[in-house]
Amino acid sequence: MNIVTLLPFIVLIGAMFLMTRSAKRKQQQAAQMRNDMQPGSGVRTIGGMYATVKEVNDDTVLLDAGPGVELLFAKNAIGAVLTDDEYNRIVHGIEHDLKADGAVVPDDASSLTETDEPAADASSGPADDKVDLGKKDADAATDAKADDTDGKADEAEPKKTDGDSDAK
Repeated sequence: MNIVTLLPFIVLIGAMFLMTRSAKRKQQQAAQMRNDMQPGSGVRTIGGMYATVKEVNDDTVLLDAGPGVELLFAKNAIGAVLTDDEYNRIVHGIEHDLKADGAVVPDDASSLTETDEPAADASSGPADDKVDLGKKDADAATDAKADDTDGKADEAEPKKTDGDSDAK
């Protein structure tokens, strides 16, 4: 047989090997997570139920789903072991203390525009921070050109300015 005919089969076998290796690694991580479960940790089952681990056996887990409700599950039925913060946020609605993490981001942008300096008085006059785009000078030049044509410009038709178009 020719090497060219064997090349697609070699590539296919290599791809299958890589995919099975990735799946096997994920299965090992899930098994390790299930073996590391301790009583008192919060879990989510593959069915979506949240509970607290009460007892861990070889193949089973006893879960406390609420006051007086104990359920026996297979270890394979545990979908995820949750951190304490995540479990409390989901089950009890208790948010993590944000003040301990540092600065709090405001809900609105009003605090971003405030400054520590006092605001300028209204009696100080108009602000000088306006930008002159030279529009008045261009309008004056257009008017001068219209006067040079001895008033022959049609007053019914408005003057075109930058950005206007005839398309409707």
